[in-house]
Amino acid sequence: MVRSVLVRSVLPPAAALVVLLALWEGTVRVLGIQAFLLPPPSAVFASGWHDAGQLAASSWVTAKAALLGFGLSALAGALAAIVLSSSRLLERALYPYTMFLQTVPIVAIAPLLVLWFGPGQRAVAASAFIVSVFPVIANTLSGLRSVEPALRDLFRLYGARRFATLLKLELPSALPHIFTGLRIASGLAVIGAIVGEFVAGFSEGTAGLGILVLAAYRQLRTDLMFAAVLCASVLGIFLFGAVSLLSARLLQRWHPSAS
Repeated sequence: MVRSVLVRSVLPPAAALVVLLALWEGTVRVLGIQAFLLPPPSAVFASGWHDAGQLAASSWVTAKAALLGFGLSALAGALAAIVLSSSRLLERALYPYTMFLQTVPIVAIAPLLVLWFGPGQRAVAASAFIVSVFPVIANTLSGLRSVEPALRDLFRLYGARRFATLLKLELPSALPHIFTGLRIASGLAVIGAIVGEFVAGFSEGTAGLGILVLAAYRQLRTDLMFAAVLCASVLGIFLFGAVSLLSARLLQRWHPSAS
């Protein structure tokens, strides 16, 4: 049973990937496209194998900054949503300003992050935080506001205090929404870290994937660029999968979204 489910879920995307890579490889070779414009998958995999050490080290640097930014966005976003949910007036007054974090062009303010935090991991983590915090705020606030009125009335009838209502009713009811926000934020944190590294990523030691992409671009190493982008994608997928796994573990016994 488990094997058949695994085959049905893994085989179609794997087959599609093989077909896509074959078409890519064949198109590049038949049309004679130059490698610095579009390298074939074989060249990308060869570059990944040859530069595996550098890619692994850069991925680890980017992962640390993305995880730090994601963790801060999860904590700060949830706390901000709890504060906003405590008062409709407070929500109307402050929630529009949280949207600024979603609309701010991170490339434009990245130089400011360097001035404020200095070049390196702190500025990159701040970039990841700014990009990823709004989905956590928006989805957590939506979950806290979507509690059934009858359950609220029941807690009020039994004289439950505000903190008890939040801890035992609102947060458990909002968990599916919270994890939706965290799944969105997990991918955005990696994007924010890469973009932050374009401007603020290098201080000392090993450079992150963003700096590696820029270095490969200057050297016309398009194959290495593709390999670095692939590593960034794998990092985002891994973080998304970790959040999804945690969500399934916590929700599988009582909420249909985990089935």
